Amino acid sequence: MSEQMRIMRSKELPKELRDRIVARHRSGQGYKRISAALKVPKSTVASIILKWKKCGTTRTLPRPGRPAKLSNRGRRALVREVKKNPKITVAELQRCSREMGESSTKSTITAALHQSGLYGRVARRKPLLSARHMKACIEFAKKHMKDSQTMRNKILWSDETKIELFGVNSKRYVWRKPGTAHHLPNTIPTVKHGGGSIMLWGCFSAAGTGRLVAIEGKMNAAKYRDILEENLFQSAQDLRLG
Repeated sequence: MSEQMRIMRSKELPKELRDRIVARHRSGQGYKRISAALKVPKSTVASIILKWKKCGTTRTLPRPGRPAKLSNRGRRALVREVKKNPKITVAELQRCSREMGESSTKSTITAALHQSGLYGRVARRKPLLSARHMKACIEFAKKHMKDSQTMRNKILWSDETKIELFGVNSKRYVWRKPGTAHHLPNTIPTVKHGGGSIMLWGCFSAAGTGRLVAIEGKMNAAKYRDILEENLFQSAQDLRLG
């Protein structure tokens, strides 16, 4: 092999020379003849012509960059883990990655999930409802779908809730796709009992909010009736729902 060919193997050929290789190929010359005429290694001639056939150009295309640290198999495995448990942490995903033999940093795992459309978001809190509760809510909604706006404006809604005091309400993140915030696996169920909290009863309507009552001790049927008797009717009067 000549010294000129050795240099060409280690350097990128000028675009003008690459164009001449393609032009000779289009005129019907073979790889060996082009290589001898232009003093370019035959393997280089073949690579340039193959690239021209595939991309339609001889110019230098942008490089793809550093090879991905995670294989496609590893990325799919992480996505499966997230879909099974949207509340899984990046540290737990790192352990899964190591077990697969593809140890990755937190930023690499996060970037891989972003490429799959999964992003870390604060989980929405929703009341923990049983199947019976869900069915009753749907039946109630269907029953009142045709109510007039005037009728709806006269409804006074009431409920009680618990406000936790000591960090139990801290944020919890989930991996999810846009538009899936209220899907059941992406939410945190809440219940109306437990320590370190206060219980409140309140009501509201289209006209505004009614009374707000702090509940002392444990809620039971008798206490709930007392709250309604003392506050529900008065709230309706204050909001002029009569």
